[in-house]
Amino acid sequence: MSEPNGTPAEWQGGTVWLTGLPSAGKTTIATGLAGRLRAEGHRVQVLDGDEVRAALSAELGFSKEDRDVNVRRIGYVAALLAEHGVTVLVPVIAPYAQSRAAVRELHAARGARYAEVHVATPLEVCADRDVKSLYARQAAGELSGLTGADDPYEVPVDPDLRVHTQDQTVDESVRQVRALLTARGLS
Repeated sequence: MSEPNGTPAEWQGGTVWLTGLPSAGKTTIATGLAGRLRAEGHRVQVLDGDEVRAALSAELGFSKEDRDVNVRRIGYVAALLAEHGVTVLVPVIAPYAQSRAAVRELHAARGARYAEVHVATPLEVCADRDVKSLYARQAAGELSGLTGADDPYEVPVDPDLRVHTQDQTVDESVRQVRALLTARGLS
């Protein structure tokens, strides 16, 4: 049985918030998982932190306050989509515990499902990957305020899942997050 919008009646959306250091593998996991979920017939949206910042928060800088506003904006959009049966994958650094807690609380207040995944890749591994050359630029003095290097990252104390990308393949990480979705009724 389907709803009028074509969504299976039992299907419920939800948000999977992937937090971690730059180059931890958040977007890689989200992209891989999105492809898998779409192949299974699910409605999926990836809200990549860099892309959403450029579209919704271009006026913001990288102060603690601006990062908080950005995270809350992304959380609001994610909750709206989740309420409409979309599985929303959100690969965002979100360095502050208070901002992440506010997003979780917003989802709870709106009755939207939510899971936090800490992509717990060590700083040294992230710096070696350096997908966007951020760590190299920071080391050269061209960039300051890099999360985990010279700006704080508050490690989640009790995430719903912790993924250690340095110890497994991308597919294994995707399968680990997919298992969480199944266990939580998000898919």
